[in-house]
Amino acid sequence: MRAIPDRRGRGNEQPPRRLITPAVIVGLLSLVTDVHAQIYPWCSNFADGAGTNCGWSTQEQCRATILGSGGFCSQNELYKPPAAQARPAPRKHSSKPNAN
Repeated sequence: MRAIPDRRGRGNEQPPRRLITPAVIVGLLSLVTDVHAQIYPWCSNFADGAGTNCGWSTQEQCRATILGSGGFCSQNELYKPPAAQARPAPRKHSSKPNAN
């Protein structure tokens, strides 16, 4: 018994270059892009079994999200506030008059 050949020729085709090139570009960009996940200070915990969402900057945002679900808001234990940037010390002005 002989196998019936696939007349559509799909078995041996190569993917078109127009699909490979964008895939390669996206792959390379993902290697060089410096991406950091944002960790927010507030988490909404849903009582209906929908889980937890720690994507809120303020407690008010969190409360608005859980409204009507019977859930609650809690502070995110993984959140670390950004370090305060040190301000440069004020420059001291000389009390000596300019000699002309």
